Amino acid sequence: MKKLWHHCHAATMTGGKYSVIEDAAILTGGARIEWIGPRAAAPDFGDVEHIDLDGAWVTPGLIDCHTHLVFGGDRSGEFEERLEGVSYAEIAARGGGIASTVRATREASEDALFEAAKARALGLLREGVTMLEVKSGYGLDLANERKMLAVARRLGATLPLNVRATCLAAHALPPEYANRADDYIAYICDEMLPALAAEGLVDAVDAFCEHIAFSPQQVERVFRCARDLGVPVKLHAEQLSSLHGSSLAARYRALSADHLEYMTDDDAAAMAQSGTVAVLLPGAFYMLRETQLPPIDALRRHGVPIALASDLNPGTSPALSLRLMLNMGCTLFRLTPEEALAGVTNHAAQALGLQATHGSLEAGKAADFVAWRIGRPAELSYWLGGVLPGRVVRGGSQVDIERIA
Repeated sequence: MKKLWHHCHAATMTGGKYSVIEDAAILTGGARIEWIGPRAAAPDFGDVEHIDLDGAWVTPGLIDCHTHLVFGGDRSGEFEERLEGVSYAEIAARGGGIASTVRATREASEDALFEAAKARALGLLREGVTMLEVKSGYGLDLANERKMLAVARRLGATLPLNVRATCLAAHALPPEYANRADDYIAYICDEMLPALAAEGLVDAVDAFCEHIAFSPQQVERVFRCARDLGVPVKLHAEQLSSLHGSSLAARYRALSADHLEYMTDDDAAAMAQSGTVAVLLPGAFYMLRETQLPPIDALRRHGVPIALASDLNPGTSPALSLRLMLNMGCTLFRLTPEEALAGVTNHAAQALGLQATHGSLEAGKAADFVAWRIGRPAELSYWLGGVLPGRVVRGGSQVDIERIA
């Protein structure tokens, strides 16, 4: 039966703005929104189920468009050591850092990775996330990248979440390819990506373009391979230095370029022209105690869509709350609450290539939304984390999170 959700206010986020409808009503049929508007303007829908939302504010379901949700182990011990004065170089020299996560991920079974990732995903779901992206990149060989991506697919198949899987094999150099970065890139392009794409495990391809990872020339080889396979690309770019990776991403019409602390005005102009979304990651900025701010004014001036994400990962952003990222986006990067909310709805959907079906409350789009017990939309950015009372609706049905857990 169709459902009429009413006695609510809606921040529809159309056009990346609040686009508020006071005293709204939302008609859903199955997994789609069939009508939304002021309740007084609603036509007679006939025999439908009426659901009173008791004055709640309704927003689109939140979208975490950049996570490394699937990984083995954690690096809390290293976090403690760094605070006690041990340098990252010292930790890395004895096999710590990303190498320790690669080791733990390779050693973990698919089931163990799934259970750990499921617990993290449920935490995000509780606070209103209905879609997320999961990157691989801690396997760094075909078998283990496949294992990580298979876990991402299982999460989407078993939880009321839309999960997008991104292959980030070009994340770091695995130990067996020490000092042979070009050979590893060839392995990615010749063996890994063709196999994983053929198995239906890849929705996008990502890479880490940085002096501690891969050069723009090496990344371009990965992008050309992805293009040949018909898979869209994304890029970690300009986090630690300016290599103009974001301009490279724009040339390949990437869905997004992420981090961007060191991007230039020319990079922003290139992204605007290509429609590439800027995904800002305040959790990593905070955790690494960065001081180089992303050029927010340049992004605004050129009209680049700005998304926010958790960058949930065990090393540089162990962030289990996307809503906390809303506050950090405002306090650290000086986004407005409206920009921050657009960054985890409308623009986040665009960063995943799903803006036609998700990210705003419009007829024809997915019936994924959250009814919040708040007084105004800015409260979503105002409160420092925590689960705000509300209802999570995915595909037109209210989610019973405790039953799933």
